[in-house]
Amino acid sequence: MGKKRIIKKSGKGLDQGRKERALSKAVKKRLERGVLHVEATFNNTKAVLTDEKGNAIMSSSAGALGFSGARKSTPYAAAKVGELLGEKAMFIGVKEASVIIRGIGAGRESTLRAFAGKGIAIRSIKDATPVAHNGPRAPKPRRV
Repeated sequence: MGKKRIIKKSGKGLDQGRKERALSKAVKKRLERGVLHVEATFNNTKAVLTDEKGNAIMSSSAGALGFSGARKSTPYAAAKVGELLGEKAMFIGVKEASVIIRGIGAGRESTLRAFAGKGIAIRSIKDATPVAHNGPRAPKPRRV
């Protein structure tokens, strides 16, 4: 009756073109020490490398590397984010880094392991996951 449509699903894993493009963007700043901020949520893993003052130098996420849907939140995708930032950090001369981890996602540990696996010394690891305390007490209901 009509043409059959074939839908190709993408997002099978790491998009090699996106990884190469991310590595090709060279940072001109030289840096000895840095701070790695990792945000591991249930849906994605984001990582930002900053200098010691907090100025962002480079960043990456599982979604930016081509992972989509449920694959973004896997430890494998988080490891690829850590590897990419580790390679980029080596290019600009980072020798040691402090790590601040936020969130309770699956990529907490694997991002850090992959980043450290590129030969960067880890000075300290701090867990800065925000903890809700349910706020102040609600006002009494109004009586009319």
